[in-house]
Amino acid sequence: MGENNKKSGKSILAKQQRAGWLFLAPATLLIVIMSFWPIIQAVFTSLKTGSSASMTWSNPIINNYTRMFADKVFMRSVGNTFFYLIIQVPVMLIIAILLAQLLNNKDLKFKGFFRTCVFLPCATSLVSYSLIFKSLFATQGLINTILVNLGILENNFNFLGNGSSAKVVIIIALIWRWTGYNMVFFLAGLQNIEYSVYEAAKIDGANGWKTFWSITVPLLRPTIIMTFIMSINGTLQLFDESVNLTNGGPANATITMSHYIYNNSFGEGVANFGYASAMAFFVFILVAILSLINMKVGDKRD
Repeated sequence: MGENNKKSGKSILAKQQRAGWLFLAPATLLIVIMSFWPIIQAVFTSLKTGSSASMTWSNPIINNYTRMFADKVFMRSVGNTFFYLIIQVPVMLIIAILLAQLLNNKDLKFKGFFRTCVFLPCATSLVSYSLIFKSLFATQGLINTILVNLGILENNFNFLGNGSSAKVVIIIALIWRWTGYNMVFFLAGLQNIEYSVYEAAKIDGANGWKTFWSITVPLLRPTIIMTFIMSINGTLQLFDESVNLTNGGPANATITMSHYIYNNSFGEGVANFGYASAMAFFVFILVAILSLINMKVGDKRD
């Protein structure tokens, strides 16, 4: 009798496993076809040269990769992208976590309204907001008008025509666009922290700043790691702002890796898919390495 029950239990478990794989199969197949297979194809394409109609294997096989590191424009795009990454991502995440802490206050009135206002920019179209910032920082734009009227500038300044100031404009635009998006994740994390923890810290004499660093930040570590990885991934693939705000100029001073990859694929009339695939695979490796480092540094488990 006991053996029959065991066989029946194993049979039910086997049926459940088969049913599970049956439900997973369509999604798994789509992921393989739409994601993994294109990645594999891109790796093979990165080892080829010529136009899309008649591509042949490179000689030597890694020619596109050696060319990539000797390409001054591409190396400049790498430098520009990491400049945005190093400045924009920490500033954006710090502002996001501070806003989340402020808007998580149970005594704050109109919390829904303020949360909506902070989140609203990330609901704006990427192209639309880029064009708005381009208009704001134009030579005859609103920012110049305000600065001249306040006496901060004597004459209108060409923000987008200067390499350094154009980078700053892109960073400001990125912070405005994505801070609210990350704030939502921090807000969700804060709402999972029991308020009694803060009350106990207050009884023990901890002030607001000490409570923030000793309780809030450690408990939000998983959320911080997740948002940091997503921000790194997004910044390394930065495209819309470079194209729509500055068109990579002046003189490639603001061009990003994705923008340069696009130019080599479609933007300059030369369908150099082999070289573009090599650069895209380089970006993929960078994202993977930086994400792995971030997870290792942030993982405090024994």
